[in-house]
Amino acid sequence: MSVLNGKKILLGVSGGIAAYKTASLVRLFIKAGAHVQVIMTPASKDFVTPLTLSTLSKNPVYSSFYNEEDENEKWNNHVELALWADLMIIAPATANTLSKMTSGTCDNLLIAAYLSAKCPVYFAPAMDLDMYKHPSTIANFYSLAQFGNVIIPAETGELASGLSGEGRMAEPENIVAFIEDDLSSKLPLKGKKILVTAGPTYEAIDPVRFIGNHSSGKMGYDIATCAANLGAAVILVSGPTNYNVSNPLITIINVISAEEMYVACHQFFGDVDVAIAAAAVADYKPKNIAKQKIKKAADNFVIELEKTKDILASLGALKKNQFLIGFALETENEIENAKQKIQKKNLDLIVLNSLQDQGAGFGKPTNKVTFIDQFFNQEPMELKSKESVAEDILNKVIAHFEKLK
Repeated sequence: MSVLNGKKILLGVSGGIAAYKTASLVRLFIKAGAHVQVIMTPASKDFVTPLTLSTLSKNPVYSSFYNEEDENEKWNNHVELALWADLMIIAPATANTLSKMTSGTCDNLLIAAYLSAKCPVYFAPAMDLDMYKHPSTIANFYSLAQFGNVIIPAETGELASGLSGEGRMAEPENIVAFIEDDLSSKLPLKGKKILVTAGPTYEAIDPVRFIGNHSSGKMGYDIATCAANLGAAVILVSGPTNYNVSNPLITIINVISAEEMYVACHQFFGDVDVAIAAAAVADYKPKNIAKQKIKKAADNFVIELEKTKDILASLGALKKNQFLIGFALETENEIENAKQKIQKKNLDLIVLNSLQDQGAGFGKPTNKVTFIDQFFNQEPMELKSKESVAEDILNKVIAHFEKLK
C-alpha cells in the first residue's frame, strides 16, 4: 500500500511543455489511492486541457478565481482548496512560477493557493538548461527550501529547445517515487517494530465446540493499520476474525488458542520496540479436550476448566526497553482494577474501557477509553471511532519515543 493512499493532493500545473506529463502524474496519484484536485495557470491550458485532468482526477479543474462566463457563480476559494490538501505538488514549476512563489507575486489562483497552503509543498522544476542553472533560479531554489518547500530535482535529457541537459521535469513515476520516499522517511514510527495482538481466542471443548468471546478484532486491526501508516513494521498476532489487512508493513500471524497466541508473542517480543495487547484472550480453557464430538446425552454437563497463561503478565516480566500497552475491559471498579493490572503486569500504559459506557465494548465501531499510565495519571477520552482511538494510542507511542530523544 502506498504512503499516498488516502492522501488529498492539490496539484498545481504551470505553463510549460512538461505540463502534458501531468495527465500521467494524476493517473499515478489516483492509482496510489490519493484524492486529487488540480489548479492550472491560464498558460498551462495551452499544453494540456482541463478536460483531460478533470476526467482523470474525477474532480473539477480550477484555473481562475471565478467563472468568467457566469458572473453569478461563486468564486473558487483558494483558501478552501489549500486547507483541503494534505500535500501540494507544483509540476511543472516553471521559472516564472518559481519566481512568483519566492516573491509572493499573487496574480493567479495557483499562487494564491500556494500562499495559503499549510501542508507540505513539493515542486518539480521544468525549464531549459541555462535557465535551470541561472543564478536567479538557484537563488529561488534556495529561498523555497528555506520556506520549507521540497524540490524534486530536474532530470537530464532532451529539452524542448532541442538542447540536451539538466532541466527536464522529473518523469511522473519518479515524482511519485520521490514523494513516497520522502514521506516515508519522515514518518514518526519509521524504523520501529510493533507487536499487536487482536481478536478473541477459541479454546476447544471438542472438535466442533469451543469457549470464546464476542471480540471482533477490529480494535487490534485498526491499531496495526494505524501503526503501519505511521511507518512501523507491525507483527499482528490475530485470533479468529473476519478482518484482514493488505499493508506490506504488516505481517499477520494467525492463531486460534491462547496457548498459540502466547507462543507467537514470545517468539517476537524480544525483537520489538512496542507491544500492544488488544486481544481478548480467554482466561480459562477446558482441562481436557474431547477427541470426538461430545454427544448430547445427559441433562447436565460439566466442563472442568484451568487457567490459560497470562500473556501480558509474562511479557511484562520479560520487558526490558519495550513500551508495553495493555487493555482492560471492566464492568465494575474500573479504575482500581486497571491500576492493579498496571502494577501486576508491569505495564507502561493501560487502555481502559467499560461495558457500562454506551458505544464501548465488543462488536461496535466505536470505543470510549481512559488512558492510565504507569504513574496512574488518568486521561479520559470521549466516544470515538475505533480508528480514532487507534490514532490516540499510537500518539502515546510517538510521545514516548519523543521523550527518549
